[in-house]
Amino acid sequence: MKHYDYIIVGGGSSGCVAAWRLVEEFGASVLLLEAGARGMSPLMHMPAGYMKYLGRDTYLDMHHMVPQPQLDGRSTIVPQARVLGGGSSVNAMVYMRGQAADYDNWAGMLGTGHDWSWADVLDHFKILENNDHLGAPSHGNAGRLSVSAPFHRCAMTDAFVAAVQNAGEAFIPDFNGGRQRGVGYMQSTIGRDRRRCSAADAFLSRVQRNPGLELRTRTKVDRVLVEAGRARGVEFRHNGQVERVHAGSVILAAGTYITPKLLMLSGIGDADHLRSLEIAPICDLPGVGRNLQDHCEVPVIFRSNGRYGYFGEDRGWRMIRNGLQYLLFGSGPVTSIGVEACAFVNPDDSEADATLKIYCVPTVYVDRDISDVEACDGLTMTCCLLRPRSRGTVMLHSNEPDDMPLIDGGFLRDPHDMETIVKGLKTARSFARQQPLAGLLEGEIVPGDAAVEDQLLLAHAKRMVKTNYHPVGTCRMGLANDPLAVVDPKSMTVHGLEGLHVIDCSVMPTIVSGNTNAPAMAIAHKAAGLIHEALR
Repeated sequence: MKHYDYIIVGGGSSGCVAAWRLVEEFGASVLLLEAGARGMSPLMHMPAGYMKYLGRDTYLDMHHMVPQPQLDGRSTIVPQARVLGGGSSVNAMVYMRGQAADYDNWAGMLGTGHDWSWADVLDHFKILENNDHLGAPSHGNAGRLSVSAPFHRCAMTDAFVAAVQNAGEAFIPDFNGGRQRGVGYMQSTIGRDRRRCSAADAFLSRVQRNPGLELRTRTKVDRVLVEAGRARGVEFRHNGQVERVHAGSVILAAGTYITPKLLMLSGIGDADHLRSLEIAPICDLPGVGRNLQDHCEVPVIFRSNGRYGYFGEDRGWRMIRNGLQYLLFGSGPVTSIGVEACAFVNPDDSEADATLKIYCVPTVYVDRDISDVEACDGLTMTCCLLRPRSRGTVMLHSNEPDDMPLIDGGFLRDPHDMETIVKGLKTARSFARQQPLAGLLEGEIVPGDAAVEDQLLLAHAKRMVKTNYHPVGTCRMGLANDPLAVVDPKSMTVHGLEGLHVIDCSVMPTIVSGNTNAPAMAIAHKAAGLIHEALR
């Protein structure tokens, strides 16, 4: 039986970066196991193409939250990518790092000698990045990950950016320099060829023909094999056959929902929870599956008085015209990710760091379970909590590997989150009253002009809140004396075991103030170095 230096479970953003670094830089032998497919539809490589797959399970696992009492029993969908490249292959391609304070707070929590500060993590962002218009000191231009300014902007987007400035917020040319407060255009992971640049494209492609890497897709890992306190390999299914394979170390990069599930199926987690499902505990770690955090968002939706955005651009003659423009000239709406601008605001303090991100979506955009909002030409401003206080959990449904985990997202469970999202809705409305945006809008669809009182806005939030697709924290880094810590921040090793590491967004102690794809890659790049150094 072949033996590897490392088995990486999960071929998403984190797994692709770690496999590339371990093979190319450190000369290791790596087996990379991915549950999803290797390739995708050609549409998914076009920037706007992912919109055709929103809500479908082609490349996504559709997890359902357990019913949420604070949302009057709603059970929202929280998808996770199931394809090589993970979220970077199916997401909206926003490149966002978060605020410097996010990482400095990690460093404060983790203590001296475990440097996860902004200054340290920034180096990893820059190494990975190939920015098409920004350079030092905050950006890199020699990395593999293409990062670009918008190639196309619609009239609604530009009106939003101007209106927010007229409301008193500053224009910010770069949201990734450490402080985000203000309004501007978002960068995205699109190459100069106007194609999506996923982690598989940017990093895994570099080593796919290297003899040090073996890649298996459509392979579902069921558990980690642990003997005498050390991870020795994994058990997985491929083409209907159960196989076991061994390695010097096992690295979990399966994501915030599946990484804790695998740990618990392997006997690693809260001992009482495991025993209740007839799983013999081998390592009692109560923090596994706890500390779940996600950015949730609530929309304010307006009808427009003309065609200024993207409604209908993917149908009929306009779809044909836009497709031809993209194929012939590499321009037009197909080069857009559909949401080009946002504002980072703090309704409580005009000078403080942002607590809310308000996206400008130039069409009507709601979650899958909302059926009474008519699609039309319009504008959706989604108000996203950047630093939610609510916490949730990921627990096992049973001891069967095919059963999805029980996900309790906890959206708006903390009263402070409720208060903040209401302030965000009011702030979005204030932007809509500013020119030139006000001149393009003719009425509020939801929550509607009659929803003035806070209680009505809260009812709207409970009905419409959805994920922003950024779950983190279920295997958080922390020191050994922290009873809920799962991963050692110095070696990325699971506490109480040897040879088992976690490198995906589940290790975040607290969520960053922005989209999580770029941080996932920076964490994995740093983590690969820490693991290699610890095992030398």
